[in-house]
Amino acid sequence: MIRISSPQALDAEIKKIKSTGKSIGFVPTMGALHAGHIALVKRAVTENDYTVVSIFVNPTQFNNAEDLEKYPRKLDTDSAMLQEVACDIIFAPAAQDIYKTAEIAQTFEFDFGGLDKVMEGKFRPGHFNGVVQIVSKLFNYVQPTRAYFGEKDFQQLAIVHRMTELMEFDTKIVDCSIVREPSGLAMSSRNERLSSSQRETANNISRILFDSQKLKETMSPQELAAWVVEHIQSVPNLKLEYFEIADTKSLQTASNWLEPTVGCIAVFCGNVRLIDNVRYN
Repeated sequence: MIRISSPQALDAEIKKIKSTGKSIGFVPTMGALHAGHIALVKRAVTENDYTVVSIFVNPTQFNNAEDLEKYPRKLDTDSAMLQEVACDIIFAPAAQDIYKTAEIAQTFEFDFGGLDKVMEGKFRPGHFNGVVQIVSKLFNYVQPTRAYFGEKDFQQLAIVHRMTELMEFDTKIVDCSIVREPSGLAMSSRNERLSSSQRETANNISRILFDSQKLKETMSPQELAAWVVEHIQSVPNLKLEYFEIADTKSLQTASNWLEPTVGCIAVFCGNVRLIDNVRYN
């Protein structure tokens, strides 16, 4: 395994791989790796000749400077974890390696087709512009055969699919199921910021979502959404930001169960923002 920080050095390695006709699996991350990330890497290693993992805390997708500052950075620990699962290349650039000053100051423009106007987009303006900005850059650097994304960030995944199609990247996007802690809590780098008591509180998020799946046959989407909101709000020290039952393709609020639907949630536990989702059909 090699660790690279410059795009130029990465380009040289990618050209070597491409010249032999080998496939490249790619897992983009912001580091602070956990079992969810490692599951993506293991799948990439299994399905490709070479696996590249990027570790880059992308400043353009944070609309909260404090959140960016507090995001955990553990490059040496992450590297050791990736060594154990046979990752071939770690790409860990600095911000100045990726962006010119003007790029950080200006909003990246992209036709989201409305996917950015709901849920996360309502509460994190500019977030998805930054996501598309960095993922498109990374795709150009790595030129992956397949790229692996977790379904925990469901809205982001939908946008990455759209980006790949509109920008005509020759890359297959592989959707990977949410990896959860034994309690049911969706794995996230942000979980490290939870105290032990906050973890107990946060476990209620997945519990309520799983319970809601059992009620789908007896309620409309609107009724079920109201049920989830009521139960989340009844948990002390959880502050609901949003819960939406949405069409999996358009991400617009579902009015019935005729099309595949997903329930997406964002909740603050203390000052830690957590997201999760479950499928209903």
